[in-house]
Amino acid sequence: MSDHLKRLRAPDSWHIPKKTAAFITKTAAGPHNANAMPVAVWLRDHMGFALNMKEVKQILGQRDVIINGRPCRDPKMGIGVFDIVSLPKIGKHYRILRDKKGRHKTIEIDAESARTRLAKIRGKTIVPGGKVQLNLRFGGNVIADNRYKPGDSVVLSISPEDRFTIVDHFPFGVGHMAMVIGGKHSGKIARITRVEKTQSSVPNRVFLVDERTGTAFDTIDSYIYMVGRETSALAEWGIEE
Repeated sequence: MSDHLKRLRAPDSWHIPKKTAAFITKTAAGPHNANAMPVAVWLRDHMGFALNMKEVKQILGQRDVIINGRPCRDPKMGIGVFDIVSLPKIGKHYRILRDKKGRHKTIEIDAESARTRLAKIRGKTIVPGGKVQLNLRFGGNVIADNRYKPGDSVVLSISPEDRFTIVDHFPFGVGHMAMVIGGKHSGKIARITRVEKTQSSVPNRVFLVDERTGTAFDTIDSYIYMVGRETSALAEWGIEE
């Protein structure tokens, strides 16, 4: 298979110029999905830290890019929503989110915020020994107890000394705060008022209200990412515009 993708066919969420060149780096298999943005595209096309692929490889080869607490060496590795990207040599830290048009957006955060990341629980698995493994949306797995449910979010430490330790938990349910990460309401933070379950392959509907504007809307449950209980975990996520 080709290592490159035609720019004209690149996901709209990457938000890159389509006609400056014929090809662009393809996302490698791994975290997130095909819409995940390759690290090379982030460094070169979004942030301007590199002018070409040669410079991208030099930066990565020096272990200057830390993603979710670990150095990244692969320019094709995908990054996606709620990933934490740190550049220690220049003291910069970023959170990857999606804006109201569903495009990847990079938000600068402080060093303390970069010590943890939010992760949605996609499912649970019983592993040898009877332990419960949480299967997370971005591709990671965590051993935990049985209190956590699919659809919940957990806050994970990504510091080297206690990597992937659960430090907080936001349950999926009525009355709790959620961020929408897809569809026409992408980027909104609102309170869940009702969950309508369907007995078919059609996704469940989640009804929410934006308490700042009083606007009620609904979306599908796969677009829901829990970000708090009575209030949002952060007052500002960086995309409320």
